[in-house]
Amino acid sequence: MTATHHLWLPTPTDLTLLPDEIHVWRIELDQTEAQLQHLTTTLSSDEMARAERFYFPKHRQYFIAGRGILRTILGRYLDIKPSEVQFNYQHRGKPILAATFADSGLAFNLSHSQGLGLCAVNCTRQIGVDLEYIRPMSDLEALAKRFFLPREYEMLRSLSLNQQQEVFFRYWTCKEAYLKATGDGLSQLEQIEVLLTPTEPAKLQITEDWSLFELVPANNYVAAVAVENFGWNLKCWQY
Repeated sequence: MTATHHLWLPTPTDLTLLPDEIHVWRIELDQTEAQLQHLTTTLSSDEMARAERFYFPKHRQYFIAGRGILRTILGRYLDIKPSEVQFNYQHRGKPILAATFADSGLAFNLSHSQGLGLCAVNCTRQIGVDLEYIRPMSDLEALAKRFFLPREYEMLRSLSLNQQQEVFFRYWTCKEAYLKATGDGLSQLEQIEVLLTPTEPAKLQITEDWSLFELVPANNYVAAVAVENFGWNLKCWQY
């Protein structure tokens, strides 16, 4: 696996985001009842209404944990209470900070899979993060044929079944992280070419300048962060 096993450091007491830094937060979505109750108090009424719409209690809990912890993290950068963080929503429901906080330049993106979440934060640049749990998929080749470019599909087919799963999800997270950063939907998935192999890190084959970081946040997970420009310093925090 080529993705870096980054060191997930405990949160510093003095949290500073430098202009050339990206901070990636690893979030455990399985929280205790007491923690969930506390996080619930930080949510807005529309978030609470959304939480209530989940059919399965586990999904409701994950939403409350993810959104409450996101508010807590952003509150630390903005030096306000988690409940004071306000969001606007772009098309497709992607949350961004409300115009009130425009001066902060803070940009963020959130992704979760199973009981794990990742939140990527930086200053002024578009950023996207995607996290996937590597799981067996019966229709893996059909999905790859539909959403991947011919060169990517052929690379995938040349691998052993074991490698195919991991590489499929690496392709997927890299493309999805970029599309989440730009705000383009999954319909564009097959237009974003990614170069990677089982032993080499991924690169985006696009005309503009974008950085791509692959991460292994836990066993059987892969993740990618896409951000405009080069020269970034990546820091990984455990919430």
